[in-house]
Amino acid sequence: MIPNRIPVKEQEPKIRAKNFEEVSYGYDLDSAIKEAQRCIQCKNPKCVDGCPVGVKIPEFIKKIKENDIVGAGQIIAQDSALPAVCGRVCPQETQCEGNCVMGIKFESVNIGKLERFVADTNRKNGIKFGEKEPQNGIKVAVIGSGPSSLTAAGDLAKKGYDVTIFEALHKAGGVLVYGIPEFRLPKDEVVQKEIDGILALGVKIEKNVVVGKTVSIKDLMEQEDFKAVYIGTGAGLPKFMGIEGETANGVFSANEFLTRINLMKAYDKNYNTPVRIGQHAVTVGGGNVAMDAARTALRLGAKSTIVYRRSMKELPARIEEVHHAMEEGVEFNLLTNPVRIVQDDNGNVTGIECIKMELGEPDASGRSRPVEVKGSEYIIQCDTVIMALGTTPNPILAASTKGLNINNHGGIIANEESAQTSLEGVYAGGDVVTGAATVILAMGAGKIAAKAIDKYIKEKYQ
Repeated sequence: MIPNRIPVKEQEPKIRAKNFEEVSYGYDLDSAIKEAQRCIQCKNPKCVDGCPVGVKIPEFIKKIKENDIVGAGQIIAQDSALPAVCGRVCPQETQCEGNCVMGIKFESVNIGKLERFVADTNRKNGIKFGEKEPQNGIKVAVIGSGPSSLTAAGDLAKKGYDVTIFEALHKAGGVLVYGIPEFRLPKDEVVQKEIDGILALGVKIEKNVVVGKTVSIKDLMEQEDFKAVYIGTGAGLPKFMGIEGETANGVFSANEFLTRINLMKAYDKNYNTPVRIGQHAVTVGGGNVAMDAARTALRLGAKSTIVYRRSMKELPARIEEVHHAMEEGVEFNLLTNPVRIVQDDNGNVTGIECIKMELGEPDASGRSRPVEVKGSEYIIQCDTVIMALGTTPNPILAASTKGLNINNHGGIIANEESAQTSLEGVYAGGDVVTGAATVILAMGAGKIAAKAIDKYIKEKYQ
């Protein structure tokens, strides 16, 4: 019995804080086998219960023990089309690893890094997985190309459907390409390669198509003969606080900031898409997106500070991301909340006025409610403010689709068990339904929808 995890090599904090190369190097074969040997192969594997897409975790880990990495990849591919992505960005500590029996007395098995190792090794060796049923000629449209849409498209293609993804941007991948930084999730080496695997199943992608503007769902179904539509457009509309000064020059939503860095490669001098960052950037928020924005600002050369209204205990970001941010030199101003953005006569940010907070009684989320400490206002001098307060679904598609029911937050209302919306043949899942959540939960929704669409089409058309 090995109580502790086999360590994973990483870039040194002082070095990685100045580059956009991936922080973690992942396991090599020897380390992966040693870590796999820590799995006790439970008869009732709780880790699988904790996985939103139901990956057969003990089975693929057993294959690693046997040095059968291709076999491990085949097992993962039965349930996940994005293993290299999931191995990097899933919150395993609250899902599969959080349910690991080893974690009761010792450190849980490092399931995420083992999944990443399998995916990376097979990709580098040119191994592809793509068993599928014969083509049936029935067309299904998928709107958006993020993790939920890619999962639904891949599962439907395996069932023999003629699947077309419609993507509004010039590059496929959704939040995987515009939202998550290169140092956490390499775009060309990882994301694009996994998208290529889905395309190899016969899935087609049409880019620069804004469904709801350039074409409607009604047009797709009535004029282009798509028998079903899956909406997986995510949640790309940023939230703001509504405080004074939010329209000043130098205020970004995290969405815009990360899109310009990740998708438009503003960090790369070979691209004419620079972002003005200044000497000090303050990021408001405590989630994974806030960590991504703050760590990105640091890599662009600014002093980087996070302002969050609760304490370290309540930070919603992954423990690993907070740890990496602190290692790299991001400062944390906790129990602090902005009240005003300070600007000069030209409308440029010069600071952010904050007030100290203290924790009161729990709110509806179960977390202690932050309460202002009167008279504790102070100003943090800065050039840039990044608002990382969460996102809501973009209203374009829903507003243009007659009969599509939405909730008070602009999310599409869909049945949790079938992903069915208020329109026949139209399904929805992921962040466009739930609001901003995780990659793996969006993937789980995509799997549910694919299964429901397959059932609907077989009952109606076959």
